[in-house]
Amino acid sequence: MRDRRDRIRAITEFGQSASGYEGLNVLVTGADGFIGSHLTELLVRRGASVTAMCLYNSFDSHGWLDELPVDVHGEVKLLRGDVRDPAFVSRTMVRVDVVFHLAALIAIPHSYAAAQSYVDTNICGTLNVLEAARANDVMRIVHTSTSEVYGTALSVPISETHPLQGQSPYSATKIGADMLAEAYARSFDLPVTILRPFNTFGPRQSERAVIPTVMRQVLDPAAVSIRIGDTTPRRDFTYVEDTASAFLALGLCEQVVFGRAYNAGSGDAITVGDLIDMICALTRCSKPVEREDQRTRPEKSEVRALVADSTRLQEATGWHPTIGLREGLERTADWWSERLASGRVRSELSFAT
Repeated sequence: MRDRRDRIRAITEFGQSASGYEGLNVLVTGADGFIGSHLTELLVRRGASVTAMCLYNSFDSHGWLDELPVDVHGEVKLLRGDVRDPAFVSRTMVRVDVVFHLAALIAIPHSYAAAQSYVDTNICGTLNVLEAARANDVMRIVHTSTSEVYGTALSVPISETHPLQGQSPYSATKIGADMLAEAYARSFDLPVTILRPFNTFGPRQSERAVIPTVMRQVLDPAAVSIRIGDTTPRRDFTYVEDTASAFLALGLCEQVVFGRAYNAGSGDAITVGDLIDMICALTRCSKPVEREDQRTRPEKSEVRALVADSTRLQEATGWHPTIGLREGLERTADWWSERLASGRVRSELSFAT
């Protein structure tokens, strides 16, 4: 383990933390997802040898990785499996230098209906990753948390010392996974750190999230209105390329404290209602907005405000967002417009609640 830690220290001491993944063997769990696919792409462009773990399925699909640019896709080792399988995870981590653990069940509404599956994947799956990293002397693990662990803010902006509040089964399982990562750092000196992204948005995001579901309805001529739930919560949105850069920053930085969480967010918040107005203005959409109760969370479960204090991450790594909300929304609108024009989105409406 000492040789591997010396290797990562040598890389960072030469000031290459922004692009110093050349020659490193990197594993990304959950690489087939929204953030995972962007992180995989960025790692390849930074010179890493990337193994992308995707959830096995019978459709011969690697999720969003199937839509990576050809020059990137050809450089990725695609691996199907499941973080719930400890033997598989352990075999996957042989000779791996850095692990970015993103595999998780994330749909908050579904967590109310199938809480056990979230425990199995988010908690037990994380335990398998930590045990495998420990057994294989991995030199750095970046575990993915979520701003949802804070619940409704008791004070804003939210720093990492804010109390953790499980306001959904999903957030409760992410709190449990975070505590496992902290415990393994304390108990076994495991070099694991925790990234806690606030709301991330951009191309490839599922319509479960608010920005893509609004963007789809705004741009799809088959939608005569914009159907949405509660428009009053405030959210801190970060463009996906900036979130991916935060992962890379934590993956090499020597100033991080193992077992500690680091927020990644812009520090600016906007209500869902004002966000819809901004998207409509950017796209010149005049469709009416209709509230649907089925899209709202249970009364005591809604998180009213999430605004990040990312000072800890910025001081440790120098990271800060570079793409503002307006520019990110423009890029996202361009992506949705292209997909709708090319027919790669189903014509029938089935917008997520």
